[in-house]
Amino acid sequence: MRFTVLTLFPEMFDSFKGTSMIGRAIAEKRLEIETVNFREFANNKHKQVDDAPFGGGAGMVIQAQPLASALESLTLKPDARVIYMTPKGRGF
Repeated sequence: MRFTVLTLFPEMFDSFKGTSMIGRAIAEKRLEIETVNFREFANNKHKQVDDAPFGGGAGMVIQAQPLASALESLTLKPDARVIYMTPKGRGF
């Protein structure tokens, strides 16, 4: 089983990839976890991926361009599933 995680913090995944059941599954080649830092796909000088929300207000939002470019760069199998977590999405 293979997971590709698009994230701004790929180093967060390193700590649990070598421990417990996940670490054993990776060692036995039953599980593969790849992280992709979508900041690498930003089209600006400072590799900035966040922006102020449309209409103002507090907080920041992720720009669509770096995320879409990162997704397009992946080689996915025809039966692969893409799970996009969003605060507006349907609950599990």
